[in-house]
Amino acid sequence: MSSATAPAILDVRDLTIEFATRRGTVRAIEHVDISLAKGETLGIVGESGSGKSVTSYAVMRILDRAGRIAEGSIMYSGVDVVAASEDELRDLRGREMAMIFQNPRAALNPIRQVGRQIEDVLLEHVQTTRGEAKQKAIEALQQVRIARPEERYHAYPFELSGGMCQRIVIALALACRPQLLIADEPTTGLDVTTQKAVMDLVVELTRERAMSTILITHDLGLAATYCDRIVVMEKGKVVETALSKDIFSNPGHPYTRKLMRATPRPGAGLRDLLPLEAATAPLPAPAPSTGEVLLRVEGLVKEYPRQDTSGLFSKFFGKQQEPQAPFRAVDNIGFEVRRGETVGLVGESGCGKSTTSMMVMRLLDPTSGRITFAGEDISAVPARNFATNPMRRRIQMVFQDPTESLNPRFTAARAIADPILRGKSMSRDALRARCEELAGLVGLPLEFLDRLPHQLSGGQKARVGIARALALSPDLVILDEPTAALDVSVQAVVLNLLQDLKIRLGMSYLFVSHDLHVVRLLCDRVIVMRAGKIVEAGTAEQVLEAPTAEYTRQLIEAIPHPPV
Repeated sequence: MSSATAPAILDVRDLTIEFATRRGTVRAIEHVDISLAKGETLGIVGESGSGKSVTSYAVMRILDRAGRIAEGSIMYSGVDVVAASEDELRDLRGREMAMIFQNPRAALNPIRQVGRQIEDVLLEHVQTTRGEAKQKAIEALQQVRIARPEERYHAYPFELSGGMCQRIVIALALACRPQLLIADEPTTGLDVTTQKAVMDLVVELTRERAMSTILITHDLGLAATYCDRIVVMEKGKVVETALSKDIFSNPGHPYTRKLMRATPRPGAGLRDLLPLEAATAPLPAPAPSTGEVLLRVEGLVKEYPRQDTSGLFSKFFGKQQEPQAPFRAVDNIGFEVRRGETVGLVGESGCGKSTTSMMVMRLLDPTSGRITFAGEDISAVPARNFATNPMRRRIQMVFQDPTESLNPRFTAARAIADPILRGKSMSRDALRARCEELAGLVGLPLEFLDRLPHQLSGGQKARVGIARALALSPDLVILDEPTAALDVSVQAVVLNLLQDLKIRLGMSYLFVSHDLHVVRLLCDRVIVMRAGKIVEAGTAEQVLEAPTAEYTRQLIEAIPHPPV
């Protein structure tokens, strides 16, 4: 790692940023000082709303129109970024400074081939001639370890996985060989092995080119693994700055200690993740388990036909191409979930875990196999007809993104009431009383019931999603990455809430996740999937402490965690 004593390539002093809102001027950033040495990797950590992304946008001068730099200076290699003209900034961005954004699909043009998008960046900054652009774009794809780059050059973003799209975004950012790279939550939503591959790639490429890097993240484990120094931000201010090894061994600020406490780590239980004042009440005692099997999956298969190109092949080449076998997303798997039990379904993106959960939820029909719920074969009912089946109310789902899963025009109360209204009519008073009961159950203050999703925090939206899933008193709740987009402190609260509700209401969970720290905390048993198959299954302790499959060991070794 590079020394912080090297000359500073970026120097931010007394930075204050204001936003004009309908309610007046809001200070998002207040008197922030940050320096970055040449070749150094600096981590900026904090919860959502702490100001870490706004700070990086100011460095790139890409603030929202309502935002302005009210005070302070930003110096990059002797250039006054605050005073720079738009032409000067256009030359700096891409050529000298580049950014990897949080959502790779949103950062890419969905109707333009990815190779062409890399060409656009090269041509914009006069890094090549039009005749050389294609070859340089293919070389950029090779550098980010994309297989068959000549073929992927012609691909559109929707044809690529999340990890592949993230690599394309990295290729775009590094195409002009900038000296400063800002990575804004570059691995959110990626599974642990893809996350490790992406971060290792960024570190390798930046070191090869002696680049400086700012890593913005709420994952302290990631910051501990990859950063030389850490800047901790809270409510628009820098509360602590130190070497990575020092900040994790001896955090000085109460907010840093709060983040450390909320971060899942080996040996920590659910209550260990909460602030001391919130962790005093013990979890209710679990009800005695009868061992009754609630859900049984047997020989489950899901196939998708591959695109038939034989007609085009024979038309242009005069030969008949052999038809391709269908793609098996789920390949002959079986497992059980008992009453009152939490079963974790883990694996990399594309392993089949979400497809499996969608079939159990009866949103997707299996190609073959049997799904038995409470003694009834629910796989015999087509997915299109299952919405009206009496079993539907007994199986509910909490989706991954609490923002995307809520109707933006529905208040929290309307969102919670929606499944109730679909099943039966209720008086307005009775419906409101039920919504308030559910809000109380998930710890959502009643004054938030009349707010729209954009008026709620991530944790509050997660609570609305959980309350909606509980509205019909289900026996089984499928949790699809329910905390993936949440800050560690909010995640800790939501995980404790889920555990508390399961015990009190006697529910079972099928917990779909790629976060093995979270799986360790919440699950009784764990099923590991790879390429549509189950490679290992057992109790959480057996699978995560003494794995027998090499693939499981790779997943566990890829988890970053703070050195505490």
